[in-house]
Amino acid sequence: MTQSALASRYASALVDVATGPKAGVDPHQLLSELRGFEQVLASSAELQNALSSPSVPAARKRAVVGAICTKLGVSRIARNFLFVLSDHRRMVMLAEVLESFDLLLDERLGFARAAVSSARELEQHQRDAVSQVLERVTGKKVRMRFAVDRGLLGGLVARIGSTVYDGSVRGQLQALGKRLAAE
Repeated sequence: MTQSALASRYASALVDVATGPKAGVDPHQLLSELRGFEQVLASSAELQNALSSPSVPAARKRAVVGAICTKLGVSRIARNFLFVLSDHRRMVMLAEVLESFDLLLDERLGFARAAVSSARELEQHQRDAVSQVLERVTGKKVRMRFAVDRGLLGGLVARIGSTVYDGSVRGQLQALGKRLAAE
């Protein structure tokens, strides 16, 4: 099993727990808590080595993870999840698991993610208009990520999953060229 598939399995299990009726914690708060732990982990090479080393006893790793969780004030669910990763020597996958968790959580809650590239920075009313159109097209609430692509002449390109909506000038010119060539 690849690391991505393994990370998805851990993330899926965490989504099940976080969205379950007895979770007792907001899933987005849980993600925030785990991201906080991830930042602490990323800031210390010694901590990363200790938590990934097979020579460090599991009980010692649990004690370290527990101490960090107490200091950060994380929820019981976050603490237990980090213990599971530590016990199975998967702490090195934390960033990948959290990214997968974020995506799966959005899917479970009925959100779609869109990456919108435009030739220049869009004003807020333009962003709102793009958001409304994409929500109507997908039938879901859309979480937008905007970027400027200097390679575009004008217009914009939106990606939702594997679907691309090309409203760029270049895309429209290419479509026009294909129609003219077909006639």
